[in-house]
Amino acid sequence: MQVMYAGVAGAVEEELAARAGVPFSSIDSGQVRGVGVLRAVKGLLKAGKGTRQAAALMREFQPDVVFVTGGYVAGPVVWSAWRAGVPVFITLPDLEPGVAIRRMSRFASRVGVSFDEAAAHFPGKAVVTGYPVRPEILALAGKQDKARAAMNLDADMPVLLVFGGSRGARSINQALAAALPEILEHCQVVHVSGTLDWPDVAARAETVPDSLRGRYHPYPYLYDEMALALAAADLVVARAGASTLGEFPALGLPSILVPYPHSGQHQDVNADFLVARGAAVKIADAELTARLGDTVIDLLQNSEKMERMHDAAAALARPDAAARIAHELRLLASRTGETIS
Repeated sequence: MQVMYAGVAGAVEEELAARAGVPFSSIDSGQVRGVGVLRAVKGLLKAGKGTRQAAALMREFQPDVVFVTGGYVAGPVVWSAWRAGVPVFITLPDLEPGVAIRRMSRFASRVGVSFDEAAAHFPGKAVVTGYPVRPEILALAGKQDKARAAMNLDADMPVLLVFGGSRGARSINQALAAALPEILEHCQVVHVSGTLDWPDVAARAETVPDSLRGRYHPYPYLYDEMALALAAADLVVARAGASTLGEFPALGLPSILVPYPHSGQHQDVNADFLVARGAAVKIADAELTARLGDTVIDLLQNSEKMERMHDAAAALARPDAAARIAHELRLLASRTGETIS
């Protein structure tokens, strides 16, 4: 099987493709919604160029199926694939589809969704696959002691993991800073700050009292080690991006979710789904500094509630999601006369 990753040059996906040894094709694109007129015009021009690049990719690479996860690049690629008669499989990582996914779904053969609740958005095209989780995360399920040892964490003290994505989340970093001395009295903290706030976080780490400093483990970013951090944790504080619907259930992780307030409600819908099933607690971004410390401590001191949240999260796990998606891709590719193996 040959794979080609189409994405934006210089973006994180190019680095990830290189790390995985996957060939990368650069496609220009830009944002056209929710921005000023000038930026929207630039985005349209980039999208036009990207459509030509995507059409050339279809001719040169001649894919049997196109797998789409979203992003600005997806539009030109989906359109070009449809024009070339190449079947398209879109996966919806969130519970609520955005405008772009809704529009692209018209040109898709199938749309994979994480849960039954999202299938109604795509009548006749939806297939419930679950959210695909990296195998290195699945391999660490039930191996908390191993993960803690690998990260030099105390095996007997609770672990709180705090992160906000590759670039970080300033409000989460600031709220943790305000509550850190109190939180460290009760647990170890693995803090993935993101690269933007790392200088401040690193400087602040030096001010943690000597008696507690060994419990605080800040990082600007984690690559392969992120799987270990998730597996080592008892409780997570994070945004409510799509990965929370797959990675946290895969490990049965209770979570405190802080939806990004400018995500068009997608993260609120994700968070509300997990809260309604007893797997998470939700805190609004504007309330985080006032509530984070007490919420963390209250949960860590309530072992029965933590166990219920663990069980609720684990009940949502779909460890076979990647295999389900691969099966759908094989079916679509076989319609073109080729078989993926």
